[in-house]
Parts: sequence; structure tokens; C-alpha cells
Amino acid sequence: MSKLRVYAIDGIVPVVDPSAYVHPSAVLIGDVIIGPGCYVGPCASLRGDFGRLILEAGANLQDTCVMHGFPGTDTVVEENGHIGHGAVLHGCRIGKNALIGMNAVIMDNAKIGEASIVAASAFVKASQEVPPRVLVAGVPAKVIRPLTEEEMAWKADGTRTYQELTRRCLATLVETTPLTAVEAGRKRIEMPDVVPLTELKNRGS
Repeated sequence: MSKLRVYAIDGIVPVVDPSAYVHPSAVLIGDVIIGPGCYVGPCASLRGDFGRLILEAGANLQDTCVMHGFPGTDTVVEENGHIGHGAVLHGCRIGKNALIGMNAVIMDNAKIGEASIVAASAFVKASQEVPPRVLVAGVPAKVIRPLTEEEMAWKADGTRTYQELTRRCLATLVETTPLTAVEAGRKRIEMPDVVPLTELKNRGS
């Protein structure tokens, strides 16, 4: 596996639990703490050159996400937090089991309640407090409604899928060179139970 892109600054070195997976193209700088079973995706940027950045156990931070914060602050993704592709977290706290949708932005001192979902491309303004177990969406983000049990279960299943991805990456992901042609009988990655929420709802209708 390629060497991780991990950098100390002012003598402060990032911490990565051995059971976590950090893609080699992600960048970790300074005061970064990655907990057990976490997943950090390709091209994620965790810049702990001002404030402290923490991923608690089982959290995931997907491709091209950014974490940063002002000096003296903690930017935290609590246990089993789920941060979708391209999201930006700046000096905020993401509650246990919460999901941040793709390209959402969560600003300084904002708090996302336990098991809530922030919709894709939402903008959560500074110091906004999102209650537990609700859906928020929009620019600026507003509470839309409480989450259903089905939606919270779907989120939990998705996070478990990323925790399994952590284990798959640690066990089987290797740098390689591409083939020059598609081989006969090329296999697929089979994950029939992992579907978008809209498809899950359609199955139940």
C-alpha cells in the first residue's frame, strides 16, 4: 500500500488508530485524531493546522471532504457519523449517528443533533443547532420534518456498509496498474442490499 500523506506541524503529529482506513491520497496535517474503525476516503483533507479535528469510532469521511477549524476549536464527528462526498465541516460538531449529505457545508459552532440527516448541498450556518432525529435541507438549512424509523435504519445500514468498507480496504485494497482490455466474465462487486433511500421507499410501496 502507498505511504500515507501525513504531516506534523509545530511538533503535533496526526493520530490514526490501526483499525481505521485512510486512503493514501487523503491528507492529514497536525492535530488530527482518527478513531477505531473509521474510514477516510480518497482526496479528503483534514487540516489540523489551526484547530483539532476528531473522527470518533466508526465514523466515515468520504471522498474530497474537508475538515478545518479556527484555533482553539474542535471539529468533531461523533461515533458512527457519516459524512458524504464533498462535504465541508468547519469548527462544528456532528452528533452520533448523524449523516451529512454530499456537498453540504456545516459552519463554525454549528451542532448537528444525534441521528439527524443534513440533505445534500445544504448550508448550515454558524452557531445553528439542529435537533436530534430530523431532516434539514436548504440554503440556509431549515428543519423539514422528523425522520422516520425507516430513514434512520437506512442511515445506520449505510454507515455499517462503510465500516465494512474499512475492513475490506485494510484487507484487499492494493495499488495496481490497469488492464488494457476488459477480461471475459468480468465480475462485479455484489451488494444487493445497499440501495438509495428513494429505491428503498419504492420497494416498500
